[in-house]
Amino acid sequence: MKARFVVLCLAGLLALPEQAWTQDEEQDKHRRPKFAGSFYPATEKQLLADLDAYFKQAKAIGTEGKVRTLIVPHAGYDYSAVVAASGYKSIPKETKYDNIFIITSSHKEQFEGASVYSAGNYLTPLGEAKVNRELARQLISSHTHIRFLPGAHEEEHGIEVQVPFIQYHFKDTPPIVPLVMGSSSLAAARDLAAALLPWFTPDNLFIISSDFSQYPSYKDAQSIDRLTGEAILTKNPESFYAALRKVSAQGTSKLVTPTFGWSSIMTMLYMADRREEIEMTPVLYRNSGDVSVGDKERVVGYWAIAGHEIAPENTAFTLDQEDQQKLLAISRLTLETYLNSGTLAEIDPGQLSKSLRQPAAAFVSFFMGGRLRGRTGVFAPDKPLYLVVQELTLAAALNDQRFARVEASELPYISIELSVLSPMQPITSIEEIRLGKHGIFMSKGDKSGTLLPQDAISQGWNVEEFLGHCAREIAGMGYEEWKEADLYVYEAIIFGEVTQDP
Repeated sequence: MKARFVVLCLAGLLALPEQAWTQDEEQDKHRRPKFAGSFYPATEKQLLADLDAYFKQAKAIGTEGKVRTLIVPHAGYDYSAVVAASGYKSIPKETKYDNIFIITSSHKEQFEGASVYSAGNYLTPLGEAKVNRELARQLISSHTHIRFLPGAHEEEHGIEVQVPFIQYHFKDTPPIVPLVMGSSSLAAARDLAAALLPWFTPDNLFIISSDFSQYPSYKDAQSIDRLTGEAILTKNPESFYAALRKVSAQGTSKLVTPTFGWSSIMTMLYMADRREEIEMTPVLYRNSGDVSVGDKERVVGYWAIAGHEIAPENTAFTLDQEDQQKLLAISRLTLETYLNSGTLAEIDPGQLSKSLRQPAAAFVSFFMGGRLRGRTGVFAPDKPLYLVVQELTLAAALNDQRFARVEASELPYISIELSVLSPMQPITSIEEIRLGKHGIFMSKGDKSGTLLPQDAISQGWNVEEFLGHCAREIAGMGYEEWKEADLYVYEAIIFGEVTQDP
């Protein structure tokens, strides 16, 4: 009997489209607040006071260009409002948008496609937030998988909790377009992305209302949310979906879902992936265990991530002395924290410069007593430089097969050197190589290897010795096989700690 009951209930939920209202019935049926007094204060005075406090605590970032999309959490304000406020605060108050689309995945109802509110405006204790009903009805008339389903919005907090942030933050509040996704599937995300793509322009802001991991332990949440968050930064929907599957396959204790609103995030990624001028940047990560009312044994993860415009012609990359020292500090903190406690050091991206938050190739090298103790690098980064340095620090310490794993007892004697790389350029003659300026990369079949610019100088090699040692000792080729390999050069910004001899 129990199985029959479940099937009947599900059938009832999927029958929700039959409840859709006609346009004649859509006459000023404003959506009244359902979660004022529970998720956030019910009075205008208290709500304004709380929002003012949250925005003062917020850790906003500066972006190169206009923010086009924003992922923010939708939990109760006591738990997640500082993270959400950090996302909104990263958009200047004076920024103009024609519309703000708010997309969330349904918490209560299941139905095919998506529901857009088209019957009236959204009401909150801060007043009336105008809904662009004309645009909503245009979406309904043009797409069979988009309808207005009253039940989809009635008890849904994913939209409602975002509206007071919008009303509070923007000097001129744009009209909103509230969309609730009724099913979690790649097909639903693709369909909605295709329908919304014409509006995914600089004139509109897309808010993705989503929490991340639900109900694992504090430590597990940090690990899970880091993986899914970094996948979002690649702006690649396949990478994000692969991260979700990887987390699901791990069987983490008490984990209900790796990312609650993954279908809404996927919808955004399907659109952002087609816009080369948009870059994803992390704003702030926390989880419910970070607040005094939270339980560290059962948490929910919260990310604020901004998708903003970048100038295609702005390809120059520089690191000033402050950036260099900050990267070295991040590498040192990451190494010490992991070796001493087995945990990953938390870095607040809101405190970092734009240079450290954009992708860049890099190598991390450890030295002890003047000799190499570990090194690893990456040429094709898909995440911000500070995250690249964190990952390479651990890889150099734990995974360089030429050396034993670095131990905590060695920390006082290890010095760290970082090399941040320019893009690789192919060469046709070794006469193009400038010792001390160029690093080399060679590739032949399934074999490849690289040496950094400083390696030739420290060893006193000439160009052919530089290439020969790279071929034999790094790429696993014969000493002169570099003559048959594809050759590339790159430059590096090289900086490090003062060497500490044992």
